[in-house]
Amino acid sequence: MADNNDKKYIIIKGAKVHNLKNIDLKIPRNKFIVITGLSGSGKSSLAFNTLYAEGQRRYVESLSSYARQFLGRIHKPEVDFIKGIPPAIAIEQKVNTRNPRSTVGTSTEIYDYMKLLFARIGKTYSPKTGKPVKKQSVTDVTNYIASFKTGTKLQILAPLITPKNRTEKQQLDILLKQGYSRIENNGEVIKIAESAGKGFKLSKNTNLLIDRVVVDAGQDNISRIADSVQTAFFEGKGSCIIQVFKSTGTEKTSFSNKFEADGIVFDQPSVHMFSFNNPVGACPKCEGFGKIIGIDESLVIPNKGLSVNEGAIVCWRGEKMGLWKDELVYSADKFDFPIHRPYYDLSEKEKQLLWTGNKYFKGLNVFFEMLEKENYKIQYRVMLSRYRGKTVCNECNGTRLRKEANYVKIDGKTISELVVKPIDELLAYFINIPLDDNDAIIAKRLLIEIINRLQFLNDVGLKYITLNRLSSTLSGGESQRINLATSLGSSLVGSLYILDEPSIGLHSRDTNLLIKVLKNLQKIGNTVIVVEHDEEIIRAADEIIDIGPLSGVNGGELVFQGNPAQLLKDKKSLTMQYLTGKKKISIPAKRRKWNKFVEVINARENNLKNINVKFPLRILTVITGVSGSGKSSLVNNILYTVLNKRIKGYGEASGNYECINGNTELVKNIEFVDQNPIGKSSRSNPVTYLKAFDEIRKLFADQPASKINNYKPAHFSFNVDGGRCDECQGEGEIKVEMQFMADVHLVCESCKGKRFKDDVLDVRYNGKSIYDILELTVSEAIDFFGQEKNKISQQITKKIQPLSDVGLGYVKLGQSSSTLSGGESQRIKLASFLSKEKDETPTLFIFDEPTTGLHFHDVQKLLQAFNALINNGHSVTIIEHNLEVIKSADWIIDLGPEGGNTGGRIVFEGIPEEIINCKESYTGKFLKDKILT
Repeated sequence: MADNNDKKYIIIKGAKVHNLKNIDLKIPRNKFIVITGLSGSGKSSLAFNTLYAEGQRRYVESLSSYARQFLGRIHKPEVDFIKGIPPAIAIEQKVNTRNPRSTVGTSTEIYDYMKLLFARIGKTYSPKTGKPVKKQSVTDVTNYIASFKTGTKLQILAPLITPKNRTEKQQLDILLKQGYSRIENNGEVIKIAESAGKGFKLSKNTNLLIDRVVVDAGQDNISRIADSVQTAFFEGKGSCIIQVFKSTGTEKTSFSNKFEADGIVFDQPSVHMFSFNNPVGACPKCEGFGKIIGIDESLVIPNKGLSVNEGAIVCWRGEKMGLWKDELVYSADKFDFPIHRPYYDLSEKEKQLLWTGNKYFKGLNVFFEMLEKENYKIQYRVMLSRYRGKTVCNECNGTRLRKEANYVKIDGKTISELVVKPIDELLAYFINIPLDDNDAIIAKRLLIEIINRLQFLNDVGLKYITLNRLSSTLSGGESQRINLATSLGSSLVGSLYILDEPSIGLHSRDTNLLIKVLKNLQKIGNTVIVVEHDEEIIRAADEIIDIGPLSGVNGGELVFQGNPAQLLKDKKSLTMQYLTGKKKISIPAKRRKWNKFVEVINARENNLKNINVKFPLRILTVITGVSGSGKSSLVNNILYTVLNKRIKGYGEASGNYECINGNTELVKNIEFVDQNPIGKSSRSNPVTYLKAFDEIRKLFADQPASKINNYKPAHFSFNVDGGRCDECQGEGEIKVEMQFMADVHLVCESCKGKRFKDDVLDVRYNGKSIYDILELTVSEAIDFFGQEKNKISQQITKKIQPLSDVGLGYVKLGQSSSTLSGGESQRIKLASFLSKEKDETPTLFIFDEPTTGLHFHDVQKLLQAFNALINNGHSVTIIEHNLEVIKSADWIIDLGPEGGNTGGRIVFEGIPEEIINCKESYTGKFLKDKILT
């Protein structure tokens, strides 16, 4: 009976990981299961730290003895037993990579399969004539000879090549000794032995006669011909000539076993030829990055709303440099150049003309060449440095590959042309690619992998992105769904998939697509467990597991297990109360009015269609729209980068726009609160980020035991030598590099994970060591320090209170930044701003998907935190899809209507009550129920 249960269920007995309170579970296999509950209730502890950890441990047990030697030291999850667990795959929240070489194509492995496809069936074409490049074999030549009728006479020749270190006579003597007896020149056959006597001089047209044959279908004759052709290729250094005798005269045909055409020898396609991460394929100038340090167009022409006549080209201003501009302006009528038209309105040809120039004026390229030549003058060196920046490589035009890679084509397309197509177009191309029978057999398996992975990207709402898109430019939601598509692309069967909030960054319109993908994964024979808060995904589950009832020490219990219909009848579950409307986030009684704003004019970064957008100040503004509609391009790439550069004087290059105006003087500071980890090392944690650890260390240094041992605050730091464990350097764990799989993190044997030396741990405050303090949750720490009346304890309580205010009461003070999700990292950053004094400099806060990882109940706390920032005189702008946040906004900017090329327009600007009447807005359609109920 138990064996049968093992096949049907995953049975968990006595799970006690983190805050889980000895819970028992019977999870059905091959079902779609959602684990829900408040933030910090124990969902991840159950899904990842129990189920996935045990699945991974069992997988490692099946590996080599090298891997198994570590298993004695790897801690099993704190659980009595788990039965029936299949191999586990986890797709966790991960912030997109900052690797400048990583693209969507490489991270999803689609590009790897495309490289193989082009290496196997790609045809090389000469750039001179477009003629296919083909390497001819002995078989090709024998087939050519066999095509003539029986009895046809012909000669097999090889070009006569004399090495540089020999005379012609020496070469002929050697050939004679090798058994060759005749040479041929312009149709005349001469015996080698007699050629010297005739005073014969070798010419370029002289050939060595290898054999004379008569076409015959006999096997012996074919073998003789093949041998002779092979010899001809050897003597002719890859070239062979067949001279056929016809009644009308003779005809010569040349063959080559070299990969050449039009006098050019080409490299044969290989996988490395199409890799920009390999020296064989990478563009030699930009080394595969696609960008070089050169003259940056955005610095030369910063305000693209100006015309040439108005001074758009800033390096051509002033008395002396203005002469370059005058040369163009005074001669513009001769070649019909529009000097009064704004730069952004010029055609690509007209823009290019400004750089290349013509016979009437010298272009920008000549101008900067002049500065280079005269850079011994300091003013020219300063001027050059002012306009240098990262620009598209002019050798490969940003394709990252050497030019030879683009000589190879499949169905007339190069690999560089394919990676710039949107996913939906690329999918259609590969589904309908016309191949001959031979190529179809070779490409069959590769095309299955490519099409499957493209289909997954398409199905998770990413049809608008391209494979050459840098991973570092993806939004948090896009990055998460690419991780999902990458894992789903392997299409394993009989596995346990555990996903952490796959709906991040997904508009309500596309949630059904995601549910369909997850359901399909379950239908092919997998168990799919999703940690999720999205209402639609919860309702679509076969089974719901609700953990709670609250978070931290008040969570960790099994509140409910069953199907969605049963959940709606349950009275204990907070999730149920929000799903049925018994509890809900109230719509604000009134919307804040605004009259101060920052306006972006003519935004055209990526897919933005020259839009003008006003961002109100000192209110809650929400930017919405379907995935790929242009939200990140507008807010992150333009609004943030431009204002950040103005305020701080430095920063990343901004996206394409004309100008920013409005009340910019009211924005004294700008903060982009993203989901990147807090701090720069794994020793970073919430209490160090909020600067509360400084006070805690002072408190411990003031204790009597510290004064006896002369311990200073530094002794209680795990960032400097002194009190920290010397073995693990204050990490509490040792990292073991496993080479063939993910690194294993083991508890430090010296300090047993406590991070500090024993004598430092002996110092106690109210019975707790420094380690005990770091193990407290935020809520426990507030209670612990709040009871004390001394000044330092009050200071600590004040600094960590904002963590509780943003719904992070369950997080441990010393929890490593590497274990925090993207949403938790973001809310810790928010808490750090809330902990600052009210008279802080007026700041514009920009948040990207701040509801990541939040239950309905926690979103209320988050909104209160945003309102606290606004009440302190700050402005809050949020990119968000969560309908609860959107309905609470003072102002909505909805982009779309679709993603990619069909997005980038303003669909709606106004208050939530008005967007529900906008027929073009997908956001309005889904928000209607929230506003009208």
